[in-house]
Amino acid sequence: MRLCVAGAYGAFGLKHLDALAAIDDVSVTSVMGPTQSKIEALANERGIGHASTSLEDCLARDDVDAVILATPTQIHAEQAVACMRAGKPVLIEIPMADSLADSRMICDVQRETGVLAMAGQVRRFNPSHQWIQNKIAAGELKIQQMDVQTYFFRRSNMNAKGEPRSWTDHLLWHHACHTVDLFQYQTGETASECFGLQGPPHPELGIAMDMAIGMKTPQGAICTLSLSFNNDGPFGTFFRYICDNGTYIARYDDLYDGSENPIDLSDVAVSNNGIELIDREFITAIQEGREPNGTVHDVLAAMETLDRIEKSFS
Repeated sequence: MRLCVAGAYGAFGLKHLDALAAIDDVSVTSVMGPTQSKIEALANERGIGHASTSLEDCLARDDVDAVILATPTQIHAEQAVACMRAGKPVLIEIPMADSLADSRMICDVQRETGVLAMAGQVRRFNPSHQWIQNKIAAGELKIQQMDVQTYFFRRSNMNAKGEPRSWTDHLLWHHACHTVDLFQYQTGETASECFGLQGPPHPELGIAMDMAIGMKTPQGAICTLSLSFNNDGPFGTFFRYICDNGTYIARYDDLYDGSENPIDLSDVAVSNNGIELIDREFITAIQEGREPNGTVHDVLAAMETLDRIEKSFS
């Protein structure tokens, strides 16, 4: 399997390059980024044969079988459509789009072309959340409540590497997208009730810096999500699963019980790296000619819920 990583020298592009290097019989043959000197330097450093500032150039190559998009959110939809129309399976980093209209367009083009398209909902693949999902599937757990905190400290438009970015991040369409999809995935239901509250926009970034979201499923599970770019402290997303048979705390790829005792996740998956696991699912689904966990159609329900939450702001 020969892949192109678009947005390769961004924070998550590099995470995908590292993850792909751990997977047998996979090679990155092309990388794309907005600055020629930077993308060529990365290609030389990693021993990758082709580098370009044009996604079209990458898609035209015979040695590119599939594409991972780690590019700015605002161009995900346009680029995903270009990949599918070129016949290249595509994994779109979260979120697949920053609007419901663009998300539906991606789904429409996937149906039209039949080309595999997967949304990068990595929380489905983190071993901590996989452990919970396995217990739910076995009938050993039922979620009563999820309490989630997504916290960062941001005063300027910087990426996860601490470098200036050319696009603006968003608490709802990016960071809340993780939890909205995960809540609906873990409960197996679409939220029947949802609402959102947001604080004032940042004077320069133009985005809300604080947000609260609530959701409820038809069977009564609830989710409370707090998000902030104003938290001066440990950053990231922390999940508390309150279930009928125990309480569990998930921090990325680690899991603890309600008393902070660690839970052994060594037998959950072949890796404890969620990015590697989602890349493995993408590649294996292509090789096996099947739909992956997290197709764009699977994730569309989360985008519909995000749209309902956004409309509740006004």
